[in-house]
Amino acid sequence: MNSGATIENSMPARERHPAALPVLFFTEMWERFSYYGMRALLVLYLVNALDYERADALALYGTYTGLVYLTPIFGGYLADRYLGYRKAILIGGIVMALGHFAMAFPPLLHLALGLLIIGNGFFKPNISTLLGTLYREHDPRRDGGFTIFYIGINLGALLSPLIAGTLGEKIGWHWGFASAGVGMLFAVTQFALGQHKLGGAGLPAGQDRLIARDWLHVLAVSAAMVPLVYAVLGAWDAIAPVWNNTAGAIKIAIPGAAFIAFLAWQKSSCSREEWQRVFAIVIMGVFVIFFWMGFEQAGGTMNLFADKLTDRAIFGWEMPASYFQGVNPLMIVLLGPLFSILWTRWDRSRFALSAPAKMALGMIILGAGFVVLAIAQGRADAVGKVGPQWLVCVYLLHTVGELCLSPIGLSMVTKLAPARLAAVMMGIWFAASAIANYLAGALEGLLAGSAIPLYWFLVASSLGAGVLLLAITPMLSRLMHGKG
Repeated sequence: MNSGATIENSMPARERHPAALPVLFFTEMWERFSYYGMRALLVLYLVNALDYERADALALYGTYTGLVYLTPIFGGYLADRYLGYRKAILIGGIVMALGHFAMAFPPLLHLALGLLIIGNGFFKPNISTLLGTLYREHDPRRDGGFTIFYIGINLGALLSPLIAGTLGEKIGWHWGFASAGVGMLFAVTQFALGQHKLGGAGLPAGQDRLIARDWLHVLAVSAAMVPLVYAVLGAWDAIAPVWNNTAGAIKIAIPGAAFIAFLAWQKSSCSREEWQRVFAIVIMGVFVIFFWMGFEQAGGTMNLFADKLTDRAIFGWEMPASYFQGVNPLMIVLLGPLFSILWTRWDRSRFALSAPAKMALGMIILGAGFVVLAIAQGRADAVGKVGPQWLVCVYLLHTVGELCLSPIGLSMVTKLAPARLAAVMMGIWFAASAIANYLAGALEGLLAGSAIPLYWFLVASSLGAGVLLLAITPMLSRLMHGKG
């Protein structure tokens, strides 16, 4: 249903990236500003302003971030079948802006979270998939382009704790949340004004721009999300007692079973090679769970570590705990261009690493970061607050791991997924992050009472998953049929 941008078959040695890349770069930058501004404040807000218990705040954080990465399955499906990528992105942006502004009012907390979850479902898979349509098959610029795009993500994530974090912690929580809403409006405006550079990408064949009817669809669907969230919240009140008493393993198995049913439904429409490529995405998605389960401690336990166990005094001024959320994106902005050049040159050499091998390396480096954090936790337990250099070192290692895994994974999905399932497969890729985010929030509670410290557990899970993925890389390469 969606047509890609027309790109000539031959490529000069120094062909530039598509002209639309800056449009998507800045759109994603402002969207990530809004998301990470919200994420930097959420747990601190729940604990310090709404008097949530630590376990309850982490559980809500895990549920919210988990659903944020689960709804892209549905947003991707609707874009593939009905809306197209362009309209889906606009709908998602408008709905998320409404959610961020609703966060400024405490009684609307659950409505706000619901709007953010649904809006992200429309936005997240489709902007990445739209970027993928701008590159042809086997394009050596693709991984570099996604790394540049990833810099945009993290530039927004860098600005958000500095602006939203300062407003939220120093002036008023709701000023911080409102600033995230302003960032989301900037994202929608940036994308709307850059439509002419996208050509026919993300639109039905033969259409090169959004027409009046398309804009009416965008506004109507966006407005319908408010009553939809209220309906879901009403239904949740009825099923919550049953769900809360359901074992965690069953909660994770439910979306897994739905995912398997979806794949079985789609199998008949795929050739043998396409099905094998889809299977490769699924296998790597399972491994990605272990990466994000650790990485997403940043907004939960690591955020509380910064708040409670880190000495943040600088010449008599106490730095907001949310500022540590900016270390990771700052490192990506600094290191991202180097990795973009690295992957482009490395992939053209005879020493090129496959996507699974790059991702395995990222998991191993993540595990090394948790070694540092586990030592810091032990030191804090013994002597009290520790210096900020511990968290900075952890974030540096996690950032290098992220650059080896996340942009490579996004690029890989656009290469492997059948064209008619491109956005929904991106949504399924993010569903692995949904499970991981839920586990990130629940893991401390799941390990409570055991003899296994949280961070040492994450050392083992990250290193183990990375080594195993590296071991099965040759098998995955066969399943990818030279597309990874």
